[in-house]
Parts: sequence; C-alpha cells; structure tokens
Amino acid sequence: MNSPTAVSSASHEHTAEPDSSAAARLLAGWHATGRPTDLTDHLRRHGQPPVATVLGSRTSMPLVEAVESAGLTGRGGAGFPTARKLRAVAERGGRAVVVVNAMESEPASRKDQFLLAVAPHLVLDGAVLAATAVGADTVHVCLPRTRSAQYRQLSEALDERHRHRLDRVRLRLHALPHAYVSSESTALVRWLNGGPARPQGSPPRAHERGVARRPTLIHNAETLAHLALIARHGPDWFRRTGTPDEPGTTLVTVSGAVTTPGVQEVAIGTPLATIVDRAGGPTQPVRAVLLGGFAGTWLPSEHLDTPLTQRDLAPLGAAPGAGVLVSLAHSACGLSETARILAYLAAHGARQCGPCHFGLPAVADDFAMLAAGRSDPDLLPRLHRRTGLLPGRGACRHPDGAARLAASALSTFADDVDHHRTYGPCPAGHRSPLIPVPPAIPPETWR
Repeated sequence: MNSPTAVSSASHEHTAEPDSSAAARLLAGWHATGRPTDLTDHLRRHGQPPVATVLGSRTSMPLVEAVESAGLTGRGGAGFPTARKLRAVAERGGRAVVVVNAMESEPASRKDQFLLAVAPHLVLDGAVLAATAVGADTVHVCLPRTRSAQYRQLSEALDERHRHRLDRVRLRLHALPHAYVSSESTALVRWLNGGPARPQGSPPRAHERGVARRPTLIHNAETLAHLALIARHGPDWFRRTGTPDEPGTTLVTVSGAVTTPGVQEVAIGTPLATIVDRAGGPTQPVRAVLLGGFAGTWLPSEHLDTPLTQRDLAPLGAAPGAGVLVSLAHSACGLSETARILAYLAAHGARQCGPCHFGLPAVADDFAMLAAGRSDPDLLPRLHRRTGLLPGRGACRHPDGAARLAASALSTFADDVDHHRTYGPCPAGHRSPLIPVPPAIPPETWR
C-alpha cells in the first residue's frame, strides 16, 4: 500500500492542490511557499492573535458565540460541536485547563502531524484563544513519544512564542505513550494526572473535573487551528465553503491504491470520488474505501459519489471520523486487511472491561479464521453475534469502533465471505498486506 510518509520533514509529505483558494485555509501558507511556517511568517500572514475573546475590528462577537455561529465541529473523529465544549468549560467557573490532543493515534491518519509540521502557530494560537475564552491559565500540548522530531520542532515553536512574549497563558509540551486508545480524552487527563494513558470510563467528565481536578477543555489540533482562523475572520468567512449544515474545510489523509497519497484540505461536502481524484486518481479499479480509519467503515465503490458529510454518510452507517480515506483495489482481499486491523485493535484494548478483555480478541480471532478460509459452520453466526454484542458495553468507544469495522467488512465483502467459507482463502490473501498496521504496544507500558 502506498501510505503517507510519517511527518519528520514536511517536505516529504504530499498535499493535493485545492480546487479553489477557499479550500486552502489551514494549509494556505504551505501551498503558497512549500515550506513550514515559522513565527515571523505566521504573523506576517495572519497577524497577531485577537486579544481575549474578541474578534478584532471585524466584529465584537465573543469567541464562543462566533464559533457557534460558524458551526465548527470537532475534527478529531466524534464531530461534536466545538462551541458546546467551550461553553461547558467556561460555565464551570474557576481556573480551567486546555489540552491540545495532538496524539493522532489513528495509524492511517497523518493530518494533525502534517498540520503541526507546517503551521504549528495556527494550532497554538487556537489553543491560547480557547484558553482565554474559558478562563484557563495553562495549555497542555500532548504528543506521542514516538515522534521525537516533531517534539523538538514544536518545542522550538513554543520557545519562539516565549521569546516574543506572545501568550498570556503557560504552554507546556508533553510526550505520552503511543497506544491506540492513549489519544482518548479521558486517557489524556488520566496521564496528565499521573496515571496510565488509559481511558477512564466513570464520571466526572473532563469539563467538570479533569486535569488537576480543574474544568478541562480538550480539542484536537485541527479543531483549534480552525478556531484561530474563525477568531480572525469571523463566522461568515468560515461558512463560505462547505455545506450550510456542515460548513468549513477539513483535512483528509488519503492512502491505499492512489497515485499520490497524502494529506488534503477539502471543503466539507466534497464527493469521495473527487478526493480520490485529487490524490492522482486510483492506481487500480477501486473495490471499496475504508472511511474514518481503523475504527471506521468499509464502503463499496458504488458509494464513491457520496459527499463527505455526516449527514450524507450516516444512512450508509459511516462518518468522516478521523479524516481518513483508504482506497482498496479489486486485487486486494478486504477480509485479510480487516482481520489484521482487528488483531491490532484487540491488542490495543485497555483490558479494563469485558468487551476489550474478552469480546474484542474473540471477534479478532473469528475474523482471522474467516480470512484464512476455515470451514467451521458456526463461524459466521458466531461472528455476527459477537460483533453485535460489543457496542455500548465498554468503558470507552474502542470496542464500538472495532465492531463497526467488522460489521461493515462482512457486508461490503459479502461475496468474499461466501468464497472464503466455500473454497478457502482467495489468492489476494497470500499477498503482502496493503494497509500498514503498527506493532502492538503492551498496556503495561502505557505510562
């Protein structure tokens, strides 16, 4: 599989050219210069961050209201309204905390890594503005330990801001264990409070009592960069692209059977086929696409004309998720690829509840048997039954994502299911895997 290069050097990452200037917002500086933006470049392009919660000369609308009017939703996967999270923390009163979730533990995604590599100050501006809006005096920026080059780069960006006395809040950079569930919001809070980077299923919620028992706002890197632009240009500007119900642009990592895999900035509502075309088009006829990442959904190729919106994808059981689109060629085996992903997800369960400790490994084992062409007559009914039992029962949403992936594979590759059960594995199942799956990280190391 042609996969996006890990961002150790921004020049190694491909981004598709936008079809109009409106599509280049977060990545405008990168498209204009082809190099990462330092603080001098950033201030020249965007100007000083708006003071406090006011949007400068364009409007006096408070930041939370402006974000609400803009219709910005979280770009980390859940798509939750950003203004609602801001307001929930601000209304708690007292000194709050802001956490920048730049973990990006989704293996098929590179968008936040790329954004931080080429426009770090846009993300940091958004974090500082959000902190001012909710009454926070500290911003914690969370990166995985495995990305040491990016840690050094972001540390230099923080030093730049400190030398210029740009921020009124304290910015602290952290390196966390890089497991799949360590980017879950409660896992970040738990680690920052001195515990393991594992999800915390029980109340209180982060906005009530999070880091240091203070109200805590957690947003992913892309969301905060959008917030910084809304603060400068206003909600009407943000709504000039996208759809009326889901405005703005979003970053998408495109990989698989495409000519030029990489990160694109696209208007929300762009058809999936157009996103594939902007990645140079398919290298082979497309059988299906994996949308949303390892916890996402397989969609057959007949749905490639579907717009990239929550509204249009929901009837198909799919969502934009973490901004991932993997193109699978007809020559690949979707069941084998899914089996490997499920094995990874099972190995990365926090082992704190029944679905992760027992259910997920059982589903992964069943799927591995299906991919291998085992003829057990009870296999398929058992797999359907176990997959149906996973959602809504865990301490976090990790089992839900695995169940969604498995169920969509059984549906999208139904012909392959019958073939594997009747004749054994298809020839493609013996070829090299197309979707890179990282090695498992034992839960006992998540500290």
